[in-house]
Amino acid sequence: MESEFTTQLIAEGGIQGGALLVFAMFIGHVLADYPLQGEFIANGKNRNLDHKKLFSEGTAPLFLWVHAMTAHCLIQAGFVWLITGSAVLAIVEFVVHWIIDFVRCEGWISFNVDQGLHFACKVIYAVLLVYQIV
Repeated sequence: MESEFTTQLIAEGGIQGGALLVFAMFIGHVLADYPLQGEFIANGKNRNLDHKKLFSEGTAPLFLWVHAMTAHCLIQAGFVWLITGSAVLAIVEFVVHWIIDFVRCEGWISFNVDQGLHFACKVIYAVLLVYQIV
């Protein structure tokens, strides 16, 4: 079920409304990827980093990176859900964001490719909503 915000943008604005929806999701992405991610999650989600320095006692929980990655991706999915009202797109965002960030942390793609893929996903979500595919 779409949010009232999304429904109004699509109904009243067509492609222009879709562009505004993309803009809203870009804002949500930037908020979730920068100020709401924080240093702990940004470092904790990378399984290749030494997580001991994140804790004053010098030890880190096993699989901390899974918890940090999941938390970050849930925040991202939450923004997609709040903006679009679509639980389906939120679940897709969670899974796709998890995969993209994992491959970025492995060094398989660059930071710029990572961000480009995230923004491309938001454009795809808007297209799916405008053409009522989801």
